[in-house]
Amino acid sequence: MNNADLLIRILRDAGVTHAFGIPSGNVLPLLEAARAGGIEFVLMAHEGSAAFAAEVTGRLTGRPGFCLATMGPGATNLTTGVGCAYLDRSPLVAVTCNVPTHQLGRRVQMVIDHHALFRPITKATYPLRGGRVAAALREALTVALSEPPGPIHLDLPEDVSLADAGEAAPPLSDGVRLPSAPDADVERVGQMLRAARRPMAVIGASARRLRNPALLRAFVDHHQIPFASTTMAKGMIDEDHPLSIGCIERARRQLQRQFLRSADLIVGLGYDSAEVEYEQWIGSVPLVSVDVERVDADSSVVIAHEAVGDLDEALERLVRQPARPNDWPPHTAVRHRERFQAALRPASSGFAPHQAIDVARRVLPREGILAFDVGAHTHQIASQWTAHAPGQCLVTNNWSSMGFGIPAAIAAKLARPDVPVLCIVGDGCFQMTCGEVAVAERLGLTLPIVVFDDGWLSLIEVKQIKKGLPVHGTKLRRGEARPTPSHYFGVPCIGVRTAAELEHALEQAFAANGPTVIEACIDAAEYKETVYD
Repeated sequence: MNNADLLIRILRDAGVTHAFGIPSGNVLPLLEAARAGGIEFVLMAHEGSAAFAAEVTGRLTGRPGFCLATMGPGATNLTTGVGCAYLDRSPLVAVTCNVPTHQLGRRVQMVIDHHALFRPITKATYPLRGGRVAAALREALTVALSEPPGPIHLDLPEDVSLADAGEAAPPLSDGVRLPSAPDADVERVGQMLRAARRPMAVIGASARRLRNPALLRAFVDHHQIPFASTTMAKGMIDEDHPLSIGCIERARRQLQRQFLRSADLIVGLGYDSAEVEYEQWIGSVPLVSVDVERVDADSSVVIAHEAVGDLDEALERLVRQPARPNDWPPHTAVRHRERFQAALRPASSGFAPHQAIDVARRVLPREGILAFDVGAHTHQIASQWTAHAPGQCLVTNNWSSMGFGIPAAIAAKLARPDVPVLCIVGDGCFQMTCGEVAVAERLGLTLPIVVFDDGWLSLIEVKQIKKGLPVHGTKLRRGEARPTPSHYFGVPCIGVRTAAELEHALEQAFAANGPTVIEACIDAAEYKETVYD
């Protein structure tokens, strides 16, 4: 057994099932070890996509996602997706395969300092050396899985990879949990909840890592308080719940801000300010934070109290505390949500984004997963789409990188093969990552990929207009839309221009034995009204 075999055995013991990447000569020892060791290698079109796929694998499974790349340009390409795991907080192992150790530090083709490259976007970076591979892997996996989770980087020189291991696979840790929040701090949260007349909860991205997500619903049901979620926390409680007002800080955000600011206490539950800062929406309403870390907020935010520690344990104690009636009128949240949803669907003479999203929600089964990319459509989807359970909406809103959607959908379908998966991307995002449709075809994944084609980087166009700037540098094509091609890399492509055509195309795509690209030519005019209102 060589060190590459040992590395794969340890990752397999840690629950890793797939490796995403692009091989080169110095990757071959690790690639062969993965084949022999039972980890399926998924050849991606770009290393950035490989890391996005690994990030989503870690997010969905709770086990480390695994991506690999060659040195130099392979490593730099990988960093975009690794940064996603860092800010979105998913466990991930990124391996760069390097030159032999005697060449490290020299001015040699493709060679750069990988540790300097990855240090700002990982929890830790490790050089692998003979006799220390097992110990380094054990420590690295513990770091990656400990709360808050994140990516670690391993640099594997080719001679180390091929050398005899001389070590056994070590016992592994599932990471270190946070200590409990002090009893007095949690008790004080309950006291402030009972003293408030119009309390409200806002669920954030850190709540996605709850061991028992049902505690969130138990909390709002017990205290009977309205709740909202951030984009990445959609579905942590079914958004059809009668106390849900929906998603905040996306399309029609001003309506949500009005409701939030009518509260007299905001309870932040696992709120990660990397997604959206409290000061963007909270106004002067006092904040009580129940979280895995202390609040990161501008001095304008009134932080009334904090309980910091293991989130599951804090919620368990809050559910056991006595509750008292509040002053929210009956059905307040339902009525607000109806008004909010109506505002997201302005009258349109063309095929509007909101019409396409409604069709997609209707066709995708209730248990299905939606992966979507970053752009104007992100705002519309986040506000409009109804998620019914945790993990049903895959998006990056902390890292917020274009190019996430298609590799995320591929990873979701591999992690949850029995669950329907739908991908929606903008045309700008599709241009970045269209090569990944060939990966879905090679894997035989039933995966509809809906491309919102409006010919613009619409989110940036809207920002230019809102700032009074000339619209410049955001048009994606010359002239009018061209006829839809018959395929991309052998993946069939269907053009649609109405809601009925989209519904039919989606039904066909979900019945297919491989991926389908659906080019939805939309009229994006409503974005100017709903996005950044």
